[in-house]
Amino acid sequence: MKFTKMQGLGNDYIYVNCINQNIESPSEVAKFVSDRHFGIGSDGLVLILPSDIADFRMRMFNSDGSESEMCGNAIRCVGKYVYDNGLTQKTTINVETLAGIKVLQMTLENGQVSLVRVDMGEPILKPSNIPVLSDKDLFVSEPVDVDGAVYKVTCVSMGNPHAVVYIEDEVENFPLEKVGPKMEMHKLYPRRINAEFVNVINRTTLKMRVWERGAGETLACGTGACAVLVSSVLNNLSERSAAVKLLGGDLFIEWNEKDNHVYMTGPAVKVFDGEIDI
Repeated sequence: MKFTKMQGLGNDYIYVNCINQNIESPSEVAKFVSDRHFGIGSDGLVLILPSDIADFRMRMFNSDGSESEMCGNAIRCVGKYVYDNGLTQKTTINVETLAGIKVLQMTLENGQVSLVRVDMGEPILKPSNIPVLSDKDLFVSEPVDVDGAVYKVTCVSMGNPHAVVYIEDEVENFPLEKVGPKMEMHKLYPRRINAEFVNVINRTTLKMRVWERGAGETLACGTGACAVLVSSVLNNLSERSAAVKLLGGDLFIEWNEKDNHVYMTGPAVKVFDGEIDI
């Protein structure tokens, strides 16, 4: 299997051009290649495929083999991959995902993609569509008990579900490895959830750590950063555009008032090409 390892703010995936090759049992392949001791090492596997309704189609699998609807960091790297490898000459493309079609605008530097702006679409706020087990119209700053500790949680879907919690202590000191998996598997979330824990630095700067469903803590999560910005607006903690600081770097997120879409801008970086027997 020929592959390219790429990363967006340290959120790294193995990318495979499935226009030219076929991958059987991608869930099993994802678990193998993601292993940082016996495989290549990554947060998961991304397949780039042809699409009948867009320029390209993306499928992504977490390191545990589960398939996810969408990943903001991964889709930026898809844009870089298809442009830099000559699969398209367009700097604006449409990519089909399980969370719908996303529009990517790519910024070039020395003939290669350096930044990608992604139209992430409208946030989903109705609890039953996130999904969250609640009869409320919105799930904003609702108390959730995790092992006797009560967290005020705001839930947003950006095509995949997120639970956002604001904390007063520094996020670096938060016991994410203990709370994250319990929040992910909480009975409120029928399809599990990605959990973000956030410091509000000011109204245009937010700082977060993320526990990703099916992958554990990662250095960055694009959909999570988008969910954090939307949550912060709903809680009147930020403006409609802000820098979101993650362990792997910064993303710029905007929730546009005119079209209700969320836009994410950030880098995409190639690490190396390779080939492996599977």
